Amino acid sequence: MLAKGVMHYPDMIRATQSTFLDSRRPGDAVGAYLARINHDGPLEPSAETLRQLQVAHLLAVPFENLSIHDHEPIVLNDTDLFDKIVLRRRGGFCYELNGLFAALLRALGFTVQMLSACVANSEGEWGPDFDHMTLLVGLEERWLVDVGFGDSFVEPLRFDVRTEQVQGSRSYRIDKEGDRFVLLQKIEGGEWKPQYRFSLEPRVYADYEEMCLYQQTSPESHFTKGRICSRLTRDGRLTISGNRFITTRGNTREERELATDTEIGDALREHFGIVISA
Repeated sequence: MLAKGVMHYPDMIRATQSTFLDSRRPGDAVGAYLARINHDGPLEPSAETLRQLQVAHLLAVPFENLSIHDHEPIVLNDTDLFDKIVLRRRGGFCYELNGLFAALLRALGFTVQMLSACVANSEGEWGPDFDHMTLLVGLEERWLVDVGFGDSFVEPLRFDVRTEQVQGSRSYRIDKEGDRFVLLQKIEGGEWKPQYRFSLEPRVYADYEEMCLYQQTSPESHFTKGRICSRLTRDGRLTISGNRFITTRGNTREERELATDTEIGDALREHFGIVISA
C-alpha cells in the first residue's frame, strides 16, 4: 500500500505535466522555480545550462531535514514538493530536491532519469538500495547530476568518463563495478572515499516510498537523530547541525553554539530564508 500522498506512476506524470509542462508563460511554475534558484541564464538543453542550473540550485536551496523534526510528512509528488520548495521557500533531502529538480529539467527539455543509490558510511560499508536518489541527464554526453546529497560535487560530472574530474580542492571519479557505478570523492591531500553506488535502472517516486518513510521515522535513520540544514555559498558552506552553526570558507571552519530555539530560528531565517511556524 502506498503511503498517504505518494502517487502511482501515472498520477506522478500528471502532476508533473500540470505543474510544469503546461505552464510556459511569465509567472508560471517554471518561472517561479527559476526565480527561486535565482537563475536568469540560458534555458536551452545544453551542458552549460545544466551546469548553471545545478550550481544555482545548490546556492539557493538548502539540504535540510527540518520537516522530520517538525513532524511534517514528506510527500513525494511534484505538486507537493513544488509547494514546499518553491512557494514556501524550504529545502529538503535527496528525494525531494532531486525529484523536483528532475521535473524542472524535463520541463526545460532535458532527458532525465531518477536513479537509486546506496550510500557509503564512514567505514565504506554500503547502505540499502533507495537510500539516495541521484539523477542521470542525457545530452550529447551523459551527466551525473545531484542537488540532494549535501556537501558533494558542485557541478555535474561527466558520467562516461572514468578518470579524475577536478572541482576546486576536490576530485571525483565514477568507477564501474559490475552492473553498478560508484561515485568517489578525494579531498586535496586525502584518499579516495566512496560516496554512493548506483545502477542505471530508471525509477519513479513510488520506488522510493519505503525508504523515504524509513528515513522519516526510524530511530536508526541519521535524519531522525538531529536537525540539519546546509547550503553552498560562493566561498564555502553554511550549516546548522543540531545546535551548532558552522561556517566554512575554503579551509577555514568557524563554529558557534545556538543556545536556544529562538537563536536557531533566527539563523534559519537569516542564512537560509526559512521560517518555521510555531
